[in-house]
Amino acid sequence: MGLGVARVPSRASAQDGERGRYTIAVDVDLVVFNVSVTDRAGRQVPGLKATDFRVVEKGRLQEIRSFSTNDVPASIGLVIDNSGSMMNKRDDVLKAALAFVGASHPQDEMFAVNFNEKVYFVLPPSIPFTSERSQMSSALVKNAPVGLTALYDALAAGIQHLKMGTRERKALVVLSDGGDNSSRRSLDDVLDMARRSSATIYTIGIYDETNLDRNPRVLRKISELTGGKAYFPNSLREMDRVWRDIAAAIRGQYTIGYHSNNPVRDGSFRKVEITAGHNNGRGLQVTTREGYFAPTSEPVAR
Repeated sequence: MGLGVARVPSRASAQDGERGRYTIAVDVDLVVFNVSVTDRAGRQVPGLKATDFRVVEKGRLQEIRSFSTNDVPASIGLVIDNSGSMMNKRDDVLKAALAFVGASHPQDEMFAVNFNEKVYFVLPPSIPFTSERSQMSSALVKNAPVGLTALYDALAAGIQHLKMGTRERKALVVLSDGGDNSSRRSLDDVLDMARRSSATIYTIGIYDETNLDRNPRVLRKISELTGGKAYFPNSLREMDRVWRDIAAAIRGQYTIGYHSNNPVRDGSFRKVEITAGHNNGRGLQVTTREGYFAPTSEPVAR
C-alpha cells in the first residue's frame, strides 16, 4: 500500500463466544482486515492459516491475496482519562498501562493522549510515535488529574492521530471513569470517525457508585462498532489483567487482504462476511463476522 489510498467507512461488532473481530482499511486495489479469533472460552486462537478463512463480499466469494499471521507490530494509541475524578485511581491505572506497554510487541509504535476538559498528547510534538518503552513510560506519568471530562474530543484526536501510523494493524485503548461532560464534538461525530477508521478500539470503564456521570453504553458502542471489546473491571486490582488481555488481543490478530472482484467504485456500502475455522479439523465452529465498506476511487495521500 502506498499513495493512491482511498480511506473508507468500516463497521464491525464483537460478541461473546466463538468469533472473529475485525476492522477494515481499503486502497483502490486491496481490502485489508485485522481479525481476532477466539474460542468459546474467549481465548485467542493462534496458528490459523489463510485456508482457514473464507471472505465473501456481497455474496461473492473473494480470493485471499495477502495473509499475515499473528504478532506483528502495530500502531497503538492510549487515550486515558486524566480528569479530577481519576485522582484516587491514577496510580493503579498508570501501573496497568505500563504493564500493557511491557506486554506489547517491542516494535509497536505508540502514542498517548490524556484528557480532562482539554486534550493533550503526552509525547513531544517532534515525536508522534515511539517504540521506546522508557520514553512512553515517562510521558504517561507526568500529568496530574484535574478538571472535567472531554471523552469525545479525546477519541476524535486519537483516531485522527492514528492515521499517521505506519503499521497496517492499528488500535486504540480508551480508559475513562465517567461520561462526557465537556466535549465540543458529539457522540455521532466520533462514531462516524470510528466507522471510517481502520482502528480497532478497546475501551475500559472504571466506575464507582459515587460517579453519577458514568455511561457504559457509550464505551460498549464505540468498541463494538470497530471490532474491539469493552471491559468493566469490578475493582482496580483487575486493571492489570484487563490491559494484558488487550495487549494479547492486539498481538493475536491476523491480517487478511483481498482484491475485490467487483470493479465498481461508487462509494456505496457492501456487506462483507468473514468465516474462520472451517474444515480445519480442530473442532472450531464456523466463525462469521459481518462488516461494511464503501470503496471509492478518490485517492488520498498516506
